[in-house]
Amino acid sequence: MAGIAQGNGGKSGTSNGLGIRTRVINLAKTNMTETELDAALTYLMAGDVAGTNDAHTIAGVAPLTESGIFTSGTTDNVQVAIQGTGAATAASNFGTGTTGVTMSILADFITHP
Repeated sequence: MAGIAQGNGGKSGTSNGLGIRTRVINLAKTNMTETELDAALTYLMAGDVAGTNDAHTIAGVAPLTESGIFTSGTTDNVQVAIQGTGAATAASNFGTGTTGVTMSILADFITHP
C-alpha cells in the first residue's frame, strides 16, 4: 500500500509498494498495429543506448480503450508500467525499427531511503 512511512527517529520517507522505481508510460500512435506495439515493448525490455534507454521489466500493459482490449490497426494509446532503475527517455519513433510510436512518461514512482 502506498503512503508515507515513518522511519528511525520519526523521519518520514516516500514509500510506493511498487519496487525501487516504477514508471507508467504511454505509447501513442494513430491506429497502432500489433507489430508496432510489439516492437516498442521489445525495445523496452531489451534497452538500447546505456544511460538513455536501459532495459526494463514490463509490469503491466493496458490499452487505453473502453473495453481494455488492444485492437490492431485501431487502438491509439497503450499504457505500460515498467520497472527498473535505468534511464527511460521519452521519444518519437520509439521501438525497434521504424514504429512511428511516441513514448511519453506519465508517472515516475521512486522509493527513497
